[in-house]
Amino acid sequence: MLKVQEIRELIKLVDQSNLDEFVYEVDDCKIKMKKNQAGVVTVASQPAVAPVVVEAPQPQSAPVAVQQEAPKAEAAPAPVANENLHQVTSPMVGTFYASPSPDQDVYVKVGDKVSNDSIVCIVEAMKLFNEIEAEVSGEIVEILVKDGQLVEYGQPLFLVKLQ
Repeated sequence: MLKVQEIRELIKLVDQSNLDEFVYEVDDCKIKMKKNQAGVVTVASQPAVAPVVVEAPQPQSAPVAVQQEAPKAEAAPAPVANENLHQVTSPMVGTFYASPSPDQDVYVKVGDKVSNDSIVCIVEAMKLFNEIEAEVSGEIVEILVKDGQLVEYGQPLFLVKLQ
């Protein structure tokens, strides 16, 4: 099974290439990406649930849709008003968890200082618990999702005031 970062890299490469279609199959996992005139890339994996189309942000290029097997979550990205704020976004579709387990404290709360490699939450996708790092140094100023909430690819999770 490919890791999320590897799938992201494949999406980028297909988007930037002259390829119109890309298929990758291993065991019971299949990833299929198609690009048409509108620049849409499709990713499919294990047909167990009805597919969901999720908009993925791309800088000054055609929109990219990622099709993945997961229930649709309500995404309401918050705009970053201050240039000194960084959005920590979800790298995948999944369930947001603020703590390592229900009986433990949350990873971070508003006002906490974080560094590049600080774990700020977990996003569960397909029974895999993926630790999400802050990617920047600063202070958590807002938590944009609730514990147990479904999140989309690219959905802002935290606002971090940069140091």
